Amino acid sequence: MEVLPKIVYSVFVNDLDSEKTSFIDLFCGCGGFTKGFSEAGFSSAFGIDVWKDATVTYKHNFPNSVAFCGDIKELSSEKIFELTKLENGDIPLIIGGPPCQGFSVAGKRIVDDERNKLYKSFVRLVDEIKPKVFVMENVPNILSIGGGIVKESVLKDFTEIGYNVAYKILTASDYGVPQARRRAFFVGLSKDVFGEEKFEFPESQNTCVTCKDALSDLDFIGDTEILPEHSEYKIQPKSDYQKLMRKNSAMLLNHVATIHTQKTRDIISLVPDGGNYKDLPLDLQQTRKVHIAWTRMNSSKPCFTIDAGHNHHFHYRANRVPTVRESARLQSFPDDFEILGGKTSQLRQVGNAVPPLLAKAIALQINKYLEK
Repeated sequence: MEVLPKIVYSVFVNDLDSEKTSFIDLFCGCGGFTKGFSEAGFSSAFGIDVWKDATVTYKHNFPNSVAFCGDIKELSSEKIFELTKLENGDIPLIIGGPPCQGFSVAGKRIVDDERNKLYKSFVRLVDEIKPKVFVMENVPNILSIGGGIVKESVLKDFTEIGYNVAYKILTASDYGVPQARRRAFFVGLSKDVFGEEKFEFPESQNTCVTCKDALSDLDFIGDTEILPEHSEYKIQPKSDYQKLMRKNSAMLLNHVATIHTQKTRDIISLVPDGGNYKDLPLDLQQTRKVHIAWTRMNSSKPCFTIDAGHNHHFHYRANRVPTVRESARLQSFPDDFEILGGKTSQLRQVGNAVPPLLAKAIALQINKYLEK
């Protein structure tokens, strides 16, 4: 990852839709969180991330937003207003997922870890901009670290700056995403605007989109076929989910297979649909020293949580890891959302993102409060 030592601006003409509610995305990555809120009718004004590849992808997919590559610790609310040409009070919503690596505990507080300055920057910008609503996303165990001390510290930080905060762990597959990804969300409502009201999270949609539902129109490439970054669809959509993903896409993007060695393909071929290393002969079970090794997707279930490395999880039929497009489908990125950068970077961008359909469900619920 390219980390920039100080603020670098990627400033473009910001042509916001004045009829839509503006928001900013802190720690935006490639834009999964933003995509979900945009699909719900919100308008992205600004996204920041320290990772250059991610901000390039963000700008490519949200051309009317300001894409900002730099260090959030050095970013002021005044600079955000300057770059977006918005004024204080024009940003009713802030979303973001600050990294959680520094969330260790000492006593009854979050320790003074350098990495916690990123989280503290999120709190600071919420305090300075004072949106009506904020949404913070993180890993599920943020609620249980230190017996809940980190959670209580987060609640205290936002309560002190004037927010009533609700929190909950949501599973993406409950909201139409073909992946059993669990994430914790904190949603704060401004006491000045909503009084003592607390946010109620959206109910499960009682849907189940399987790996096959998500990917079967893409599995015409096998173990060794190479397609260009921009190619044509060869199979008509077979499910409602595939139709949704392809709705605005005329070309198939980012569907380039990883070609493994013959030995690796031979080992993968021994693992059945939905199987793992336990299905291999004993002499092959220890060839990778991680418990998730040699795991195949189950075609009849939502996918397990895809990781940023994509080294151990394999397609339910083909003897290879998923392509970037297949991974994006499993995250609910629509097919017209193009991931830029090298393949390793693309996979990491997708794996680190908030699933857009999960974000959309939260956004639609937030809109009910903003419309009151």
